[in-house]
Amino acid sequence: MAVKLYKPTTPGRRFASVTDYSALTKKVKAPKSLLRAKHVQAGRNNTGKITVRHRGGGSRLQTRVVDFIRTDRKDIPGKVTAISYDPTRTAFLALVSYRDGVKRYILAPHGLVVGQMVLYSDTAEIKPGNRLSISNIPVGTFIHDIELVRGQGGKIARSAGNSALLQNIEAGFAMLKLPSGEIRKVRVQCAATIGTLSNGDWMNVRLGKAGRSRHMGIRPSVRGKVMNPVDHPHGGGEGQNPIGLKYPKTPWGKHALGVKTRDKKKGSKNVIMKRRGKK
Repeated sequence: MAVKLYKPTTPGRRFASVTDYSALTKKVKAPKSLLRAKHVQAGRNNTGKITVRHRGGGSRLQTRVVDFIRTDRKDIPGKVTAISYDPTRTAFLALVSYRDGVKRYILAPHGLVVGQMVLYSDTAEIKPGNRLSISNIPVGTFIHDIELVRGQGGKIARSAGNSALLQNIEAGFAMLKLPSGEIRKVRVQCAATIGTLSNGDWMNVRLGKAGRSRHMGIRPSVRGKVMNPVDHPHGGGEGQNPIGLKYPKTPWGKHALGVKTRDKKKGSKNVIMKRRGKK
C-alpha cells in the first residue's frame, strides 16, 4: 500500500500525505452487527483523572468488531468478500463470509485479496490469512495476531505492517522476535496467523496541518521550556535556552526520560529472553 500525495494547492496540502485506499473494496457496507460506537475517554482513567495528556475531541468513530480468537470457526473455510478500512485501527480488515452464513472481520495481512479462502485449522496451508497453532508453523515464517495464552485471542503484532519472526521451537516453547526487537518465548499451543499485516506505509503518512491532529483526538502540546517557571520545571530563561537541569522533568518535577516503569516482579519476565533496545 502506497502513500498518496496531492498538488500543493494550499499550505496544508503542500506537506500532507494520505494512505492510498485504492486497494480497498468499494461500496461494501459493514454489517451492523459488527459495528460499535467508539467512546472517547479523553485520556482519563476509570476514576476520571487525566493520565494521558493532550487527548480529547476528534471525530465520532464507529469501530469494527474484530475476531481475534476464531476458535468457533475452526476447520470452517471462509471466503474474503471485502477488504475494509477501520477508523480506529492502522491495519486494514478483511470481511470473511463462512459457509454457514456467519460474517466476521479479521486483520488483513499483506497479499490477502477478495475471493481468497482463509481457514483456521491445524492442517491449513502456510499462506497469508490462515491461522494455525504455532507448533504447526515452519520456523522462519512471519506471523501476526499471536496469542500469549491459548484461547484468549491474539495480543501481539496487530498494527499495520507488523509481524513477528518465528525463530525456533524447542521444549514446548516457540522463540519469537517481535517488532520491537524483543525476543520472547510463547507456548506452541498458542495460535497465530500467517503473514505480515497490511498498510505498512501507514507510518510514512504526514498529517500536514494541525486540523488533522484534532480530528484524530490529539490536542495541542506545549514545550516545557517555553513556559514560565511557575508552570513547568523547564520554564524561565531568556530566549531559546536549554533545559538547564541534570535530567528532564515532568510538569510535576519527576523524572521524564529513561525511567523504568516495568514491574520487576511481573510474571512474564521469565519468558522474555532479550529486552527491546538491548544488544
